[in-house]
Amino acid sequence: MKKRANKVKEEEETLCCCEYVNRHGERSNVAACCCDCEDLDDACDRFLKREPQKPESLSQVAAVVTDRIRVPWLWGGARKVDLSIIPPLILLPVLLHLAAFHFLLGIVVLTALPGLVLWYYYFTHRKKGRTLFFLSLALFSLAYMYYLFVTEVLPHGDIGLVQLSVVTVGVILTLVALVHTKREPGIVLPKPEVVHSTVTYYSPLADRDPDLHGGGQDVTMTVPNRAGSAEQSGVELKESSRRNWCPVCRVVRPPRAGHCRICGVCVLRLDHHCVWINSCVGQANHRSFLLTLVLFLLTSLYGISLVLQSVCPRQHLLTALLYCPGVYNQYSTALCFTCAWYSSIVTGGLLHLLVVQIINISYNVTEREARVALRDKTARSAYWGLVVDTGVYSRGICGNWAEFMTMGDKLNPPSRAPTDLV
Repeated sequence: MKKRANKVKEEEETLCCCEYVNRHGERSNVAACCCDCEDLDDACDRFLKREPQKPESLSQVAAVVTDRIRVPWLWGGARKVDLSIIPPLILLPVLLHLAAFHFLLGIVVLTALPGLVLWYYYFTHRKKGRTLFFLSLALFSLAYMYYLFVTEVLPHGDIGLVQLSVVTVGVILTLVALVHTKREPGIVLPKPEVVHSTVTYYSPLADRDPDLHGGGQDVTMTVPNRAGSAEQSGVELKESSRRNWCPVCRVVRPPRAGHCRICGVCVLRLDHHCVWINSCVGQANHRSFLLTLVLFLLTSLYGISLVLQSVCPRQHLLTALLYCPGVYNQYSTALCFTCAWYSSIVTGGLLHLLVVQIINISYNVTEREARVALRDKTARSAYWGLVVDTGVYSRGICGNWAEFMTMGDKLNPPSRAPTDLV
C-alpha cells in the first residue's frame, strides 16, 4: 500500500509541458496566465478610483507578469521567459527599417539607439542586477545582420560564394567562442577541509545587512593551532579577513580574485563583469573572451566592407560611409547602408574594448585592479586613463603575455595552508 501511495504521489507531482509552479508555490498552467492576478486587479482598481498606488504595487505586478510568461517545455513543465530578451527582438528591426526611409531619420535613430543602450546599461549597473538585454541584443544583432546580408546584399550579385563562406565561417566561429566564454569564468570554490571554526564579528561587513543578529555576524573562518602570541595572531587574523576573506561567499580568495556583486560569486583573477555575455571575465574564460572579440571584429569589418562595395561601388571604402550618393533611392540599398552604419557603431565600441584589453594584458593589470588603482591614486596612468600601470604584477610585455596565455592551466592553485591565513 505504501509503494502504491508513493507512486500516486509521484504521478501527481509530475508536471506536464504546460504546467509550472508559480511564485506562491502553487501548481498552475500557462493557459491561466491572464487569470487570477490579484496584484493587477488591485492596481487597476486603484487607478480607476484615482487612489494612490501602493509603493510595491508596480514591482509586484512586474513579478507576476514575469512569473506567468512561460513557454511549454517538452522536458518537464513550462519554462519562464526573461522579459529582458524581448525588447531587442522588436526594437532593433523596427528602428533599422525606420531609419532606412530617410537619411535624417537614420541620423536620429542611429544617435538615439546607442544613447538608449547606454542609459539602460547605467540603469542596470547602478542596481547591480542581472539582465539578458545586452546578450539578447548582441546575439540578435549578429543573427539579423547575417540574415540581411543573405537576403538583401547577396541577391545583388556582387557577392560570391567565397565571400559568403568567409562571413558564415566567421559568424559560426564567433558563436562557438562565445559559448566557450560563457561556460565558466573560474569560480572560487570553498574548501571545507580548512574551515573548522566560527568567529563572531560585531561590525557590519561588506555586502551584508548590518541589522542581522543585532550587528553581530557569524563568519566561518580558518583559525590555526600554532604557537605564538595571541596579540600577533589577532592582528594577522584581522588583516587576512579584511583582504582575503569574502563574507558573502564564505571563501578565502586567492590573490587577484574578486567578488562580483552581479553574479554573486568570487572569481579567480576577476577582470570585469561583461554585460554583453551576461557573465564575468576571469581566469578561466579571459582568453576565449579576447578571442571572441577578435573574431567578431574581423567578421564585422569584412562584412561591412562587402556591404559598402555592393551598395556604393563607385566610392572608396574609407569614404563610402560618409558619402554615398543615390543610396536612398531604393529602400533595399538604404536598409543595407543603415545596417552598415549600425554595425560600424557596434564595431567601434568593441574595438575600444579590445584595445583596452590588449593594453591591460600588456601591463598585467585587470580592469578591476585598474579602477581600484585609479580611485586610490596608486598607479601611473597615461592617455586619459587608457593606459594604467600598477607595477605590481608586471614582468615585461613578453612575460605578461606569456602569463596570460598560460593562466588557464592554473585554475586550481594550491590551497593556502591554515597557518598562512591568519
